[in-house]
Amino acid sequence: QVQVVESGGGLVQAGGSLRLSCVASGSVVSINAMGWYRQAPGKQRELVAQITSGGSTNYADSVKGRFTISRDNAKNTVYLQMNSLKPEDTAVYYCNYNARTIFVGWRDYWGQGTQVTVSS
Repeated sequence: QVQVVESGGGLVQAGGSLRLSCVASGSVVSINAMGWYRQAPGKQRELVAQITSGGSTNYADSVKGRFTISRDNAKNTVYLQMNSLKPEDTAVYYCNYNARTIFVGWRDYWGQGTQVTVSS
């Protein structure tokens, strides 16, 4: 069993910053890629940023230069630093882990989501 919990969402004015955190706990043996996705009302969930076990990163074009993803492997934690926020960044942000546990092979785990609202 793996629990994935996000934190750090909230309400911020346009141009402001937020830092999201996500931690995985439970019977985790190894974690491959970690990522952040978001879903705005009426839209499909989309990839925001991803970081591999080797530290390679990938960003959606809409957030390049504004968002930074990082990870702390010792803490099974992934972060998303969001700067220069825009109203169009408003969405529920979900954390995703590709992990292997003692009992289950590689699979994806999702957090419950954290709301980010950017006011104009």
